[in-house]
Amino acid sequence: MAKRKLAMDQVRQLEVRTRMLHGAERAVFVVVGLAVGFVVVATAIPQKRHLEQLERKLEQAQEREQEVLAERESYVIEHRALREDREFLEIHARDRLNYYREGERVLKFRKTE
Repeated sequence: MAKRKLAMDQVRQLEVRTRMLHGAERAVFVVVGLAVGFVVVATAIPQKRHLEQLERKLEQAQEREQEVLAERESYVIEHRALREDREFLEIHARDRLNYYREGERVLKFRKTE
């Protein structure tokens, strides 16, 4: 009977050790998982900042592109008017050369930028 009790005590001790090892394994797994998660997040933060900088540069380039396209369109319209509209051509030439007809009042406005 004493041997049986001794064997039962040893089995219980083994069970307790096994439970402790399972608990330790779970704790190590959680710690390793958190460490991997932190590493992934830490490497993603600089990439996110770089992406945001690139997106800002893209927005600025698109705004500048729209400005240039609008300016180009203005030049195309002016060129077409100079080529096809005689009245516009006369007005433009007189404005550049400072010519005016007798009795005509010319008002000039300066651009302020």
